[in-house]
Amino acid sequence: MDDGPSPPSVFPEPDLKGRVTLQRALHRRRSIREFEGSPISLAELGQLAWAAQGVTDPAGYRTAPSAGALYPLELYLLTGASEELGAGTYHYLPSRHGLERLAKGDLRSRFAAAALAQEWTARAAVIIVVAAAYARTTRKYGERGRRYVAIEAGHCVQNVYLQATAQGLGATEVGAFRDAAVSRLIGLPGDQQPVTSIVVGRPMSGRPT
Repeated sequence: MDDGPSPPSVFPEPDLKGRVTLQRALHRRRSIREFEGSPISLAELGQLAWAAQGVTDPAGYRTAPSAGALYPLELYLLTGASEELGAGTYHYLPSRHGLERLAKGDLRSRFAAAALAQEWTARAAVIIVVAAAYARTTRKYGERGRRYVAIEAGHCVQNVYLQATAQGLGATEVGAFRDAAVSRLIGLPGDQQPVTSIVVGRPMSGRPT
């Protein structure tokens, strides 16, 4: 297992201006599966996490809409090593805009195996697994709440796609994986289930983003 540096408790502040318009990001967005394999910076990683589930209001509201503002989604990041972050499995903490490290070591290849042998995913800089604690929503909305969670996950993923595009990164959603294997890999709590994932990295030279 990796003995890299402990993660910082807080990411750099998210960039609220950027240099790419929403319209440009929408126009340029493509699913990218060919990556250079190089790491991304801590600021880039934090920007992706913020776009997915960042807090944008003192009342706790986030970047992605949530039925009843119940926020059932949790983000888990599988990374390789970089100068700023050790290889490991991390849990995003929206209220702190920071990380907690759950485990050391690069698990991207094991995720690729759990994702039905999609080996290209292991070359991404980060694999973001979106998990859901369904009960947070179904307690209020009953079984209909499961649909609301799926809708919310779609909002979350599209935010990541657009943010990645704006940063010059490539991203692809991966929904084909063995749920139990991914849950074990991350060590998900019993009340959470993996819903989908997004793999993000630097696209091979010449690939559109």
